[in-house]
Amino acid sequence: MRDKRTILVVDDDPHIREIVRFAVEQAGYRAVEAADGRRALDQVAEHAPDLVVLDVLMPEMDGNDVCKRLRADGNPVPIIFLSSRDDEIDRILGLELGGDDYVTKPFSPRELLARMKAVFRRIDAAAGEPNDEPDEEAAEVGRAKLRLDLDGFGVFWGSAEIELTRTEFGILRTLARRPGKVYARSELMGDGIVSDRTIDSHVRHIREKFEAVGADPIETVHGIGYKLGACE
Repeated sequence: MRDKRTILVVDDDPHIREIVRFAVEQAGYRAVEAADGRRALDQVAEHAPDLVVLDVLMPEMDGNDVCKRLRADGNPVPIIFLSSRDDEIDRILGLELGGDDYVTKPFSPRELLARMKAVFRRIDAAAGEPNDEPDEEAAEVGRAKLRLDLDGFGVFWGSAEIELTRTEFGILRTLARRPGKVYARSELMGDGIVSDRTIDSHVRHIREKFEAVGADPIETVHGIGYKLGACE
């Protein structure tokens, strides 16, 4: 049986922390807290949480800076941003920094839990839990240069390793399971909880990382979604 997952709740508002902590504990998770960004980094190092609920607007070190620091350190822990700002540019920035989802305040605890569970489903699917195809077939995907290491969450283009977040890895793995099949956005991101713009932002971020090695494995099928390209 899987150990109880740990959620780190980061917000400078103690009332928000209390609401989120109560919700996640009622849902069967373990919760730890931090009131600022620097303490959040300490809690990540101490508890190795399975997911971080991260407020954007905090004094001294804001949520965006915390996310940048974690990703720069190579930490792929899933992050759901909380923010009182609902501007599209803020949502896109959070996702491009490496966040997995973005929830606007005021929010429903039930909505937040649903988004958390959707993230965990994508992680489990990326890890092959459950998996209805052999790992070796999915890992090699029949494409000359693209290889996915399902155990280590590694992505390789030839000899070059591409560092993806877990959500980005989950998207690419879904595409790689059936090369050439066109996937709708809802198929790539679970049960439709997130918006099309969120999916597009994640795909754009994947492409930017592959561009660094001169590759673009994902093809857009306008009006439908995405598919894995030739990878040659």
